[in-house]
Parts: sequence; structure tokens; C-alpha cells
Amino acid sequence: MIAFPKTKYSMNRLTGKRVLITGASAGIGEACANAFAESGADLLLSARRIERVEELATRLSEDHGVEVHTAKLDVTDSPAVTAYVEEIADANLVPDILINNAGKAVGLDLLHEGSLDDWEDMIDTNIKGLLYVSRAIIPHMVSRDSGHVINIGSIAGRWVYPKGAVYNATKFAVWALNEGMNIDLVGTRIRVSSVDPGMTETEFSEVRFHGDKDRADKVYEGTQPLTGDDIADAILYVANTPEHVDIINLVMMPTQQRHAFVLHRE
Repeated sequence: MIAFPKTKYSMNRLTGKRVLITGASAGIGEACANAFAESGADLLLSARRIERVEELATRLSEDHGVEVHTAKLDVTDSPAVTAYVEEIADANLVPDILINNAGKAVGLDLLHEGSLDDWEDMIDTNIKGLLYVSRAIIPHMVSRDSGHVINIGSIAGRWVYPKGAVYNATKFAVWALNEGMNIDLVGTRIRVSSVDPGMTETEFSEVRFHGDKDRADKVYEGTQPLTGDDIADAILYVANTPEHVDIINLVMMPTQQRHAFVLHRE
């Protein structure tokens, strides 16, 4: 690793901060956990797949000497979210940074042929889950007048594409909620940001196609998509800006992609 000289442009403002990451068991969430731990931040990691999160927590604690707390949490379960946040608040573990990462795309169908179960799954996770966690955490941030909420959006929340109407709608909602949170928190020192990636290779497409890995792999053929680490790098940048700087939206795509509909394949 190249050692850059310490300047105001390379300052690490994250050491000792506490970061809560939802959906931390894989993909962007796991990459964020790695990145923030390497920067010296303590972590609150939650996901439905608790075994993965616990393994990750053990490794990060050993490798970086940071404090890591884990929880099995389904963000679509409002009472469970409320109980979890009450628990961490009672333990004086309210995060400095909340990363609303838990989200998914399920199915790729014409609207009039779509699965209602898939729709409910996406709406419950991408919109309601984000709201449940935000509603529980933000009052604690307001009470102490500090904090940063980073919502993981998507370019799907800016440009609608065929067979993605409901997923698009959930990510357009994230865009609106991100801006709404910002406006409602004016006068406080709490920042709200979104990071909106384009094509990214994680478990995303496998989930979308209900575990069909061959179909998922075809999505990325002939391209060099973004990775979870690329997204985590951008999130780290957003979180590390000075407290008087609020990055509202950061949109990123692989170099081979310039728009939802403009993608070069080799």
C-alpha cells in the first residue's frame, strides 16, 4: 500500500466513530464493514444471516482492533427494529453514521405479469425497511445534534428500465426520502446522503433471479462492473467529508456504462 503524506485532503475523520450497517452479511454491506473497520471505526452490523455477520465481526475485530456488535435483524420487521434500536440506545451505542444498505431487487417482469410476492418483498425491504430503521435511529441523532445517514440508492431511482417498474419505484422512493430527510433535518447538524450505483456485481442478480446463477452471470458478461468495494470506497468518501459538508447524492457507474441504457460490452 502506498503511504501518502498526511494532508487535509487525506485526513481520516472516521477513527473512533460508530457505524451501523444494515444488510451487512454480503455485498456492499460487507464491503462497507471492511472499509470502515480499516479506517478505525467501531461497527454495529446487522442482517438476517447472523452466522455470516458474526464471522465477519470476529475477523474485523481481530484484524483492526475495532469494537464490533452484531444482531440478527430483518429490517422489514418494525417491532424488531424498534427493539434493536432501544437495545443499542440503552447500551449507549447509538451510531454516528447509519448506512441504510439493506435492499434487493426480486424478479424482472413486465408489470402486468409481475409477482405480487416479489413486489411486496421489494417494497417492504427497500422502502419500509429503510423507513423503520431511519425512524428509530434519527431521533437519537437529533437529540444529540449530530449524525450522518447514508442511504444506498441506485441509478434505477433515476431512470426507469423495461421490466423493472416496481424495483425502479422503490429506488425512486429512496431518492425522494433522502431529499425529504435532508429538508426535515435543516437546522440540525445531521447530514443525509445517498450513494446511487449503476451496474454492480454482488449477489444482487442472483437474488433478482431467485438463485439462477447462470442467468445472473449473463448480466455482467463482457463488462467490468462495479464491485462492493468500489461502492464502499465512495461511501467512505462521503462519510469522511468535514461535518459542514453534506453530499446529497453521489451517482457512480462503471466506465463501460454511461446511462441506464448505455452500456458497452466487449
